[in-house]
Amino acid sequence: MKTFLVIGALAMALGVILGAFGAHGLKNKLTPDLLAVYHTGVEYHLYHALGLILVGVLINQFPQVSGLQLGGWLLLAGIVIFSGSLYVLAISGVRWLGAITPIGGLAFIAGWVWIAWSLVRG
Repeated sequence: MKTFLVIGALAMALGVILGAFGAHGLKNKLTPDLLAVYHTGVEYHLYHALGLILVGVLINQFPQVSGLQLGGWLLLAGIVIFSGSLYVLAISGVRWLGAITPIGGLAFIAGWVWIAWSLVRG
């Protein structure tokens, strides 16, 4: 199944685009604190996009292991919720979005733990 390889590659491309946008387009528009928030979003976005590619490789390497897909979907949810909330918070300055960010962090943690558990059981 190539789904997570494709999603991961596209997520990497988007992460690079958003990173360049932050470095060049937002550098003079955001305070240093908000630029650091944006940068954190990009950093975790890219790490977990690589994780999605890894999930695709694992699915191909271990097709008998069930649960890897759920782990991948949790990583994707983490990118959307964690990084997405940080992007919007940094650009808009809306602070309540920071309350959503930990949900994305929990999705990242749950995804990695689920992937590990799936491999151990599988």
